[in-house]
Amino acid sequence: MRSMSSQWSRRCAVLLAVGRVALGVTAVLRPELPARPWVGTVEAGGAAGRVLGRALGGRDIGLGLGALLALRDDQAGPAASWVAGGALADGVDVLATVLSWRALPPGGRVAVTAVAGSAAILGTLAATTLPARAAG
Repeated sequence: MRSMSSQWSRRCAVLLAVGRVALGVTAVLRPELPARPWVGTVEAGGAAGRVLGRALGGRDIGLGLGALLALRDDQAGPAASWVAGGALADGVDVLATVLSWRALPPGGRVAVTAVAGSAAILGTLAATTLPARAAG
């Protein structure tokens, strides 16, 4: 299997980080929107769903901004760590979804697994192929 080029791994890391920040801001401001496909309309709109959505939104904002700042400052080692942390969080999202598979909305559980799984794989590839210096 060919690895990502340095330029593509950096672009992928930036796109994942920007997407993570956007999702995080959305989750903080409107937590029911990203939670709805994952846990269902009723649960996402309740107090527990809003608290969980906002907490996960904060996690994503932090991980995304950390990666973007490290990439901006040309710090490939720290950037790779931030991107890997995001990939780990996405992998745990997949695991959590699979562990509760039968209790989750059918379409949402597939969508969340596909999106989070893809982000986990791309994040892992980007984190492991960022060049020694992040500029590119």
